[in-house]
Amino acid sequence: MRCPVCNAQVSRVLESREVEDGVSIRRRRECIKCSHRFTTYERLEVPNLMIIKKSGERELFDREKLSRGIYRAFEKRPVSADKIELIISEVERKARGYDQAELNSRKIGSLVMEELLSVDDVAYVRFASVYRSFATLDRFEKELKKIKKLHN
Repeated sequence: MRCPVCNAQVSRVLESREVEDGVSIRRRRECIKCSHRFTTYERLEVPNLMIIKKSGERELFDREKLSRGIYRAFEKRPVSADKIELIISEVERKARGYDQAELNSRKIGSLVMEELLSVDDVAYVRFASVYRSFATLDRFEKELKKIKKLHN
């Protein structure tokens, strides 16, 4: 594993633990050369999953793309990176749990929104505004009313 600071190839493992209900292993490492500490994750390699986009195009499921969208929704919110990683893993687990080679992008979006709603309303609204392409303030207000109803 290369050090993200000095690019050295030798590091030592300081701590290892299972995360995401045993699906991954989190390792804290320290670079032998520059002493920088960093975290790596080891995950089970799973078969490819194709996503059918709204346009009809197909692309491979991309955990990093999913991760970017979810992290963007949580920007400046009081939610830990560990919690966000759990959400990403849960969405991926559910998506792969359908045991299908192809899955509609709307289903992925729904899975994300379900997870976000249970954790942070603001992140949910941020994601929903992009995912559902809110074009008007009225549509945005309807979504806010829906959230308020759930909390009452």
